[in-house]
Amino acid sequence: MKTYLKKYAKYFDYPLFFTYILLCLFGLVMIYSASMFWAVNTLHYSPDHFYKKQMMNLFIAIFAFLIGLIIPYKRYRENGMMKLILAGMLFLLFAVFVVGFSPGNSGAKSWIDLGVVNIQPSELTKLGMILYFAAFFTKKKELGKIDIINESIVPPLFVFGIAVFFISLEPDLGAIGLITIIVLSVMAASGMKFSTFGKIVGCLIGLATAGLIALFIFRDSFFTERRVGRLKAYLDPFKDANEYGYQMVNGYYAIGSGGVKGLGLGQSIQKMGYLPEPQTDFILAIISEELGTFGIAIVLFGLGFIVYKAMRLAIKAKDPLARMIAAGIGSWIGIQTFINVGGLSGLIPLTGVPLPFISYGGTSIILLSLAMGILANVSMIVKKDNQQS
Repeated sequence: MKTYLKKYAKYFDYPLFFTYILLCLFGLVMIYSASMFWAVNTLHYSPDHFYKKQMMNLFIAIFAFLIGLIIPYKRYRENGMMKLILAGMLFLLFAVFVVGFSPGNSGAKSWIDLGVVNIQPSELTKLGMILYFAAFFTKKKELGKIDIINESIVPPLFVFGIAVFFISLEPDLGAIGLITIIVLSVMAASGMKFSTFGKIVGCLIGLATAGLIALFIFRDSFFTERRVGRLKAYLDPFKDANEYGYQMVNGYYAIGSGGVKGLGLGQSIQKMGYLPEPQTDFILAIISEELGTFGIAIVLFGLGFIVYKAMRLAIKAKDPLARMIAAGIGSWIGIQTFINVGGLSGLIPLTGVPLPFISYGGTSIILLSLAMGILANVSMIVKKDNQQS
């Protein structure tokens, strides 16, 4: 291990690492600021309740980062590792229906209580799909079978279909959409022919169509009052500002109040009981209110820089496994940021997707940190290999 670290340490991507750390620390500060009133007046906790819990999550996350950094990324293509990832991912998705629970008023049974920490298997599925698809297509590419439909498409699509089926039963449509885009990004970076990729997209469109037909058939059970209300709130939040549009409207007030300079750190008005759980999906609204455009720029520039580094790495990597892992992680962070910001701004419907590295939540920060460690490992090895070639 010492020889391995000494061999690759000088190729460590410090800009990527420091951007990740700064985003995590910035998120920690903003979670403290955003959650104080909610913790004391609504939940009757201490003012620093969520801050302390997120700090504990962050310690675990740093450990996860180191694990991802230390394990050579080429290990993920080994049969044993592939089977472990696949079995763990599918087992946890199934376990949700046996021991899972629905937090708060989310309406989705998507969490598992492990005692020390709660985990959300759909979050684990995002990283699991990246590693599994990347390893699978790397093996097929080496055998010259990446463009053979029955051998390179059916097995991974079958796994994808099982995962989507489990997540749809929770249900978590936001996670399904995000995982689908991640999978397509990995496959797009695999080097397969455009015609083969088109057939895969066609298969996914077919699955989506079948899902929509199923939703139409069982519309009475799926389109509950809560889901219909959220859709109406997306179309016109001010029409139902006291109920389903309440969160979006107060998010708009927070963004509008901040302006360019912001009201000052800790000075948010909307977090004083107006914006529910402001430390989670709507934390960017509090950042905008307190730090203005400058605060938004810090977050979006940092996340954009990580996505840029990941995609640039995917372009430069000669190893298909490295290319697909980097593309998958980059698309994960980029699309999840878009979904969060898009929901907050009213561009797309709200889906309950956290803002990467910023929103409160253990599963998200830990798994994203593990992904960042893997990305840093890919970066080190690719840099060394490119310099020696």
